[in-house]
Amino acid sequence: MKKYGREFITFPDVTVMVIIFAVMLGFTIPNLYDWRIWAAIGVGMMTYAISEYMIHRFLFHIKKPKNPFLLKIIKRLHYDHHVDPDDVKLLFLPLWFSLPNFIILVVICYAITSNLNLTMGFATGVIGYFLFYEWKHFVAHKPIQPVTKMGKQIKKSHLWHHYKNENYWFGVTHRAVDKTMGTYRDHKKVEKSDTARDLEKRA
Repeated sequence: MKKYGREFITFPDVTVMVIIFAVMLGFTIPNLYDWRIWAAIGVGMMTYAISEYMIHRFLFHIKKPKNPFLLKIIKRLHYDHHVDPDDVKLLFLPLWFSLPNFIILVVICYAITSNLNLTMGFATGVIGYFLFYEWKHFVAHKPIQPVTKMGKQIKKSHLWHHYKNENYWFGVTHRAVDKTMGTYRDHKKVEKSDTARDLEKRA
């Protein structure tokens, strides 16, 4: 387990996000006496928890772009991950994608609240949950046995997404949005897809 933990934390994109999270946490901890900061952290976590599903389903699984540049981007973001699900280099979201999105979310939060402390709390929640997402995704593709029953179920459903049918089980850290959107199904009732390992071949 230590080996996998070290592999996770030392991956460059993860390391950078851990450092950013530590900085955000440093700004947030002194203000935890204020219940609004806790609320901001919670909103940040919920924001990423929901966007995890939305981005995965509606962006990463878009039909093959005709534009070569856009195709190259989506291949790096997700298509190639389906081709080789266990390649660590394709497992984590690249900084050139995640950082601009976090900056946009933080700017929006500050524009709404006009409060730096609340914005820092929000950023802490978003980035903290993002790191949780990256860890759960890492666990799903490594020979690591989750401790909890829910963790085991989520790992199974993510592997079904990769090896059974790419049109279901988009959640990586939870099943709530999948169940709400109708994309969580009994895997025994779902047909095996011919394109689960090659999203470019979808009609």
